[in-house]
Amino acid sequence: MKIIVNRNFFVVLLLDLILLFCSIYLAHLIRFDFTLPAEQWNSLVTVLPFLLCMKLFCFYFFDLYKGIWRYTSLNDLVNIVKASTAATVGIIVLILYVNRFENISRSVYIIDWCLTVIFMIGTRVLIRLGFSKFTEDIGFKEIKDAFLQTMKLGRRQGNRVLIIGAGDCGEMVCREFRENASIKSYVVGFLDDDKSKLGRKIHGIPVMGKIEDIGRVVESAGIEDVIIAIPSIGPDRMRYIISLCEQADVNFKTVPDMGEIIDGRIKMSSIRDVEYRDLLGRKPVKLDKHKIGAYLGGKVVLVTGAAGSIGSGLCKQICRYAPEKIILFERAESPLYDLDLELKKLFRSVEIIPVLGDVQNKEELLKIFDAFHPQIVFHAAAYKHVPMMEKYPWKAAENNIFATRNIVDTADRFKCEKFVFVSTDKAVNPFNVMGASKRISEMIVQSHSTMKHSKTRFITVRFGNVIGSVGSVIPLFKKQIQEGGPVTVTHPEMIRFFMLIPEACQLILQAGSMGKGGEIFILKMGAPVKIDTMARDLIRFSGFEPDVDIKIEYTGLRPGEKLYEELMTDQENVVPTAHEKIMILESSQVDMKVLDEKLDALRTLSEKRNSEEIRKVFKQIVPEYNLNPEQHPL
Repeated sequence: MKIIVNRNFFVVLLLDLILLFCSIYLAHLIRFDFTLPAEQWNSLVTVLPFLLCMKLFCFYFFDLYKGIWRYTSLNDLVNIVKASTAATVGIIVLILYVNRFENISRSVYIIDWCLTVIFMIGTRVLIRLGFSKFTEDIGFKEIKDAFLQTMKLGRRQGNRVLIIGAGDCGEMVCREFRENASIKSYVVGFLDDDKSKLGRKIHGIPVMGKIEDIGRVVESAGIEDVIIAIPSIGPDRMRYIISLCEQADVNFKTVPDMGEIIDGRIKMSSIRDVEYRDLLGRKPVKLDKHKIGAYLGGKVVLVTGAAGSIGSGLCKQICRYAPEKIILFERAESPLYDLDLELKKLFRSVEIIPVLGDVQNKEELLKIFDAFHPQIVFHAAAYKHVPMMEKYPWKAAENNIFATRNIVDTADRFKCEKFVFVSTDKAVNPFNVMGASKRISEMIVQSHSTMKHSKTRFITVRFGNVIGSVGSVIPLFKKQIQEGGPVTVTHPEMIRFFMLIPEACQLILQAGSMGKGGEIFILKMGAPVKIDTMARDLIRFSGFEPDVDIKIEYTGLRPGEKLYEELMTDQENVVPTAHEKIMILESSQVDMKVLDEKLDALRTLSEKRNSEEIRKVFKQIVPEYNLNPEQHPL
């Protein structure tokens, strides 16, 4: 494929010409002790045009002008040595043929070869250093892996892989294939819509065309697997690429948003099947990492509900900021055990402390705080299933309200620096017990922020549904599709806000860094998604046609459900923040004395399991709570 000639090409060519002239001139100076005789200067002027032409020809022949300097790899450095050697041999043969090296120093060209290699490699490495931590990529292990990869490529085993996207992410995927000797498949090309990249090479592998050329390239190059390596791609574009892959009858996978990749490096385990969350088109979160690191780095952090969907995501994100210790407070034994193993494997420099405990037990909390003195607390433990809490409202009171009161009191008593409470959009104009219990929990957190003697800054973060959480509708839909249907949707007009778990966790950490105490932060959820549309997309995504191959049944709203969720009430004013995805709510102050009286009454009713009276107290505390008339006696 012909190289795309652009302004950058001529800039690179000019730079190389300057460096090559400096190399041969400096070689003469070194050889003659920096005093260049007149006859040697004349020979240099005579040979210079041929030498420059020979070197540029060899550089072009060895593809040095097709590589992208910001992705300079060991393969490119080897090609520089090959090209320089070929050029030096060529010019020596030419001089021997013309005048047998009369009045020309042979050692000059040996010195020139060394300087050429140093200058060419040096400039490319310096540019690579300007874009990323190149020093992490050229250690002994990487050189060993590159050698093994070269041996592997010689055998040409495994599937032929095509990468969609010749950007940073695509380069990282390619590098993983090259350096990981255990991977049998190998990359044969890239596709990218950036015209300046067409015909160029990354790690010696060509950009073979535009994305719309998938069908042609798959057929001509014998591609067996396609990897979509454009994390920030929009939903419409993702659907288009998926349709092209399906038409080409090729296997396809994707690389998730970098926020999902804990250690910042793409591994084979990161590459996964395309899922519905990839069609949401959520833009990557921009974080003020310095600000987050300032309040998490070197601190003792405690996370309740640590093994849950949000809790585990928070733990993984927190560990990236190098806390001194992280305490995983969780009452589910098996998930806690799995999370402990995972974090200890990923973050060896962080002290991981798993604690099997229950936030409902205040004495237990006091012992844990006394033992470890956490400075930052993230409270994510809660019961979240709406229909289940409608049936057991006293459990919502015990685990959501009183447990929150326990840990808020404990954090205040031990003078923690910050307390971040994870809330939900269901707390807004609550239509169910779960939402009302979370709103009351918000009020408890807010009330402590107004206490003058408190040294702790109490912060609330409110957001909607997350894709992939426990109890999410998507796993249910997938299971129903695998079973041949029907797919059950409660109502054709039901809509929900969705975001990804890593995105939600990152924004929680960012809000925590911004909070000064007493705020309710809300996360921008983007456009709402109709559940019926989601079900139909998943059916098509699985290769079936809705209402033809897989039927959709409408079952009616479940107890406590409403058609749409809100992020704020009419009484709450929104104030923007410096972060585009985070806003602050200005809500009314809470009278702690009145709240305490109601909570005491609620505790008595919870002990008696009196569902109807519990709901009435919820209504007294949260006037906007819409009592569900349907009761659920045991």
